[in-house]
Amino acid sequence: MSWRLRVVHSTGFAYKSAVTSSYNEARLTPRSDNRQNVIINRVETVPATRSYRYTDYWGTAVTAFDLHAPHEELEVSGMSVVETEAGGRVPVGEQRSWDEVRSAYVRDRYDEMLAYTGYVPKNRQLTSAATRLAKGLEPDAAVEAVCRYVHEEMKYVPGTTGVHTTAVDAWNERKGVCQDYAHLSLLMLRGLGIPARYVSGYLHPKPDAAIDKTVEGQSHAWIEAWTGGWWGFDPTNATDITEQHVSVGVGRDYADVSPLKGIYTGGGATDLDVVVEITRLA
Repeated sequence: MSWRLRVVHSTGFAYKSAVTSSYNEARLTPRSDNRQNVIINRVETVPATRSYRYTDYWGTAVTAFDLHAPHEELEVSGMSVVETEAGGRVPVGEQRSWDEVRSAYVRDRYDEMLAYTGYVPKNRQLTSAATRLAKGLEPDAAVEAVCRYVHEEMKYVPGTTGVHTTAVDAWNERKGVCQDYAHLSLLMLRGLGIPARYVSGYLHPKPDAAIDKTVEGQSHAWIEAWTGGWWGFDPTNATDITEQHVSVGVGRDYADVSPLKGIYTGGGATDLDVVVEITRLA
């Protein structure tokens, strides 16, 4: 059964003194793919700016804008209406064996989704744990086993990690948020030789959501793995991807999909306010 969801993501900045110019990128537009269909999307700013859109290297829609009038506050809002369906696994006839997943062709084609990064560094201990979990399992089952292991071993504690926390940092504390769960899963899956990518988006918190009731939503992150085709799993909640998930960006890690990034000239930021509201429309 499909859902129709409205997502409003607003971010406000306040500065110590007037900013004279800024250059920004917003990744606030959901993906249109075999699981989602974007009906409406707009990204607006206050003060108003001229913007243009492009698709980045990873296939994520980007709204770029710059502002050259002095301003002490900036608000960036994205509003989308999107139809979603539950994510599916790779059909049995298309699932690949370990030899196929680890073939030279797949390693070459998905090299960037097998590479370690600053957020997802190589780690012998976690790779060994992944190898133990995958013993006797086919690649699809190994992906789920790894994600469930991360879910069981980690404790979800907001505020214990930040946007610069690596997978290993979070693992050492055994605490973190969805970003950390995703990075840990990626580290272990890449250690097994399974191409895996970071997915950013939103999650409606209620599986029995009432129609037309707006609730506080969540920016969320999960992973997609390639085992004959790309498919997703949510290690934070130990679940397959459902109609509640709205995907926005994909990349190697959080650095490739952060909702807002930019540079500016002027006083430092003193306040940052982020609000996500999500409504099930049908």
